[in-house]
Parts: sequence; C-alpha cells; structure tokens
Amino acid sequence: MIPVKKVIDSEFVIVGGGIAGLSAAIAAGEAGVKATLLEKADTRRSGSGCGGNDHFFCYLPEVHGPDIRRILREMMLSMVGDRMDGDLALFFLEKSGEMVRRWHEWGINMKPYGGFEFRGHAFPGRPRIWLKYDGHNQKAVLNGKARALGTEVMNHHSVLDVAVSGGRVAGVLALDTSRDEPSFTLVRSPNVLLATGMTTRLYNSTVTPGYLFNSTSCPACVGSGIAHALRAGARLVNMELNGGHVGPAYFTRSGKATWIGVYKFPDGTPMGPFVTVPTRDCGDITADLWSGAFSESRRNGRGPIYIDCSQIAEEDYECMMRDFVSEGLTSLRAYMDRHGLDLRRHAVEFVEYECGLLGQGPEIDKRAETTVPGLYAAGDLMGNVRGEVAAASVFGWECGKAVASGERAAPAGDIASLETVRRSMEFYSSLYERRNGAPWKEANVALAQIMTDYIPVGDGRKRSGTMMTAGLNYLRDLRDRCTAEIKAANAHELMRAAEVFELLDIGETIARCALERRETRYNHIRTDFPFPDPKYMDSFLTAARVDGGFVFGLRERRQA
Repeated sequence: MIPVKKVIDSEFVIVGGGIAGLSAAIAAGEAGVKATLLEKADTRRSGSGCGGNDHFFCYLPEVHGPDIRRILREMMLSMVGDRMDGDLALFFLEKSGEMVRRWHEWGINMKPYGGFEFRGHAFPGRPRIWLKYDGHNQKAVLNGKARALGTEVMNHHSVLDVAVSGGRVAGVLALDTSRDEPSFTLVRSPNVLLATGMTTRLYNSTVTPGYLFNSTSCPACVGSGIAHALRAGARLVNMELNGGHVGPAYFTRSGKATWIGVYKFPDGTPMGPFVTVPTRDCGDITADLWSGAFSESRRNGRGPIYIDCSQIAEEDYECMMRDFVSEGLTSLRAYMDRHGLDLRRHAVEFVEYECGLLGQGPEIDKRAETTVPGLYAAGDLMGNVRGEVAAASVFGWECGKAVASGERAAPAGDIASLETVRRSMEFYSSLYERRNGAPWKEANVALAQIMTDYIPVGDGRKRSGTMMTAGLNYLRDLRDRCTAEIKAANAHELMRAAEVFELLDIGETIARCALERRETRYNHIRTDFPFPDPKYMDSFLTAARVDGGFVFGLRERRQA
C-alpha cells in the first residue's frame, strides 16, 4: 500500500491553483481564513490562464450606462451563450466590476491603453462587453497575494477523491507527486472548492490526433473537479451540450479575438457577414458564432478558411502583437518571428478544434456551493453559469467569502477509515504495485478515439442512440481493461492514470446524458430525434450518480 505521509486539518481546501482557486484563497485570507491549496502542477503557471488573458467579461456602469440588463442580453447572444441560470448571470455581471478594480489595484493592468477599453468578441454596432486588459502577469500577482495572506500552497498534489461523510464534505485524498515514489496526503476539512478548470484530452485532437497535449487550454486540466463532484453525489448540468473552439491550424492555441482580421475563403470571399475591414475595436466575430463552418468548409471542399490581417492599420497591427503577449500567445509570436511570418503579408489557416468542456459540470448557487453541503465549484467547470476568466475570479471570490462568513464546522474524524477513501487508496496502490501492465497514455488515446467516433460533437457530427449505446459499451470495456491492466511506474504516471479514470467518468456521463436528451439542440444533433423538444427549451437536464447509477431530471432555468 502506498503510505499516508501527511494528515492535515484545514478550514478550507481548494483543489486547483488557477484563477478561481487563487481568487478564493485571497478572499478567504482577507477574511482571516487560512486556506490549503492543492495544485497538481505549480500555481505559478497552471490552468488555462497560466500564460495570460486579454479579455475580461464585465459590466462597468461608467462605460455601459445604468442598464445592466442590456449587457445581460448581449451576454446571452455572445459565445458565452444562454445555457445559464439568469439570476447567476446577472449576479456575475453585478460583481464583475468590483473584480476589475481589485485586479487593477493589485497590479494586473486592466487599462493597458489608458482607460477601460472594450473591444473584440463584438458585433458591429452593438454593446461591447469584453474589457481589453493585460493579463500576462495575472498568475504571478494572484499567486503572490494568496501566499502573502497565509494560503498554504501544496504544489505537486493531485486530488484523487473528495471524502463525504453524513451527507457533507469531510476532506480530500491527494497524491503527492513531488518525488518519484508516490505517497498519499489526507486533508480533513468541512469546506472543499473544486477549481480544476476545463476538460481537455477527452476527444481526439482535430489537427494532431495522438498528440494529447497539443490542446487549446492547459492539457493537465482534465475535468477532475467534474469527476470528483459526480462521485461525491453533486448534481451536474449541461453535460451533453458540448462544443469546440477555433484557432490556428496545428499550432493549437486559444485567443481568437486577439487576432484582428477577417475570416476568408481561398477566393477572398469573407466567411461571415459582419466585417470586411477589421479594426481593433471590432474584429470578425464569425468564429464565436459559427465554429462548425470551419470543419464544414473542409468537408465540402470550399476551404480552408484563413484569417486575413493584411487590411489592418499599422497601429492596430502593433496593438495585436502587444496583445499576443497579454493573452499568453508568446510561443506563437516567437514562432512567427523566428520563421519570418508577418501577418500583414501571410494569412493563417484557422480550424475548429476538438471538444473541450467549458460550461458543463456541477450546478452551483451564488456562493458557488454545489448540491452537496460544503462542496463548492468555481471556474470553467461551473455548469449553470459561464464567463471565462472573469466568472472564475468572481465565483472563486464569492466562495472564499462564503466559507469565511459561514459557521466554523470542525474537521471530520479519521477520513482514512471512510470506505470510499479506503477503496481509493487500495485501488491506486494496486496500479503502482502491479509488476507489469499498459501505460496510461494508451488508455487515454483509446478513450479519446471512442468519444470522437461514438459520442461526437459539432456541426455535421451527428449522434444516435445506437452509436452512443455502442460507445457506452466500449467505455465500460475500456474501464475494465484499465482497471485490470494499467501500470504506473512512478508518482507522475500514477497521477496520469488517475486522470484517465476521471475522464472515463466524464465520458460516461456525457454519453448517458446525450442518450437521455431525446432531441436535437445546439451541437447535440441526433439523427433519431432530429427536432427540438419544447420541454428542453428553458430547462436543464440534470444528472447525478446515486448508489452507482445515474438519476436524471429536468429543472427550469432560473430567470434574471
């Protein structure tokens, strides 16, 4: 058995050191609560915001005027979409301006061009809702502030399971990967925040199949928090409504709104109807609304689709190059510089990337608490509200405040004696102690292939009951094979093996929810149910795992 080398008591455990996790730690620290933050990598550079961001979704009355609902309507029309609870979306907007001012005060430049400028991700002639900022140092600033307020940061600790006792959170089981030889860490706590980011590595890379880590976001983010919430009994929403992202072909990167150009077919015809001459205020929003067109153009032979930046003003070009750094696209910019690529002369092909889960996961309230008491979720894994880095910061902050203002519950007793924790320790120990076996990477590639082939996502990639049932059977078979055959030679491989089992849980949940949703809506396109069903129009399909099985429900989306 892998040894338990640390047992810790904490008022507040944070799983994941990205934007949401660090925001929660800072809020708790300012209120006098010392958080324990467990990060599988290193908080200095982890999560989807590790290199930076340059768009912050927010409402500022001095810019937008007094009508916040006007901005809420624009939010629902944007790439963020309308698959949210209206009251949470409105609450997020109400709090977003406060976060902008905090970040600026802390040293993250929210006014890189002299004042609050809103541009990008915008329709011509409509309100602009994305604040342009310089986030290249956001992780350094947030990490430093959290540590200064007393947060106990434990890097190289990957959480394997959330312990629940008597219907309430009791702590977490973590794997210490700081050395080759693994060990367990138990943290007893009545409050746990899951802030593990979006889900990658679940589907084949569109442009480089087999290269698991060529992903739009941090490839270490595999939806662990969604799997932990599911296992703990929390209710999930939106799991079957998946989508892809758009960006440069092969050099997979997010940040499409940082580019100032027009998407065009090879004959020079603009792809969308919105702009013909781009400016830094209003680039081409087509990719936000119609990501499937990039794949369709390849299938029908009209493509590829390129982004043409040749018409932009010199001032806007310099602005774009500067914003590449703010967004964290430094490797892309370095590559272009090294190979003499000039966007004023060279068009760049854009493609639709594989599905990465963003806006699917645990249902939360305004305090970021899930349906399991003491279990919170914030960031890209939130199921019923979305707003990218801005929403991660807001709901992380609200979670930290909620924990600090709540009743001080005593940590649970010996969580190692809980059956779920004991079984987890025995299971992961067996993978490490196995003499021979298959590597985790083979299992991850097989999983991504099954999901891509049988539970597909996107325009033109249709689902059916027979195909998804077959895929679900293959996922079960793969889980059995992984349980019997995966071998982890060291702590790092054991962490990756654990991620495979988390991805298997998420893949199964998507398949079961997609089978349950007997209609076509958004990117959930079913050949056997080709029409929308009105009962889903303003409702969430909810899913929870109870006694080893899934329980589904429908609930109305709350209005603002």
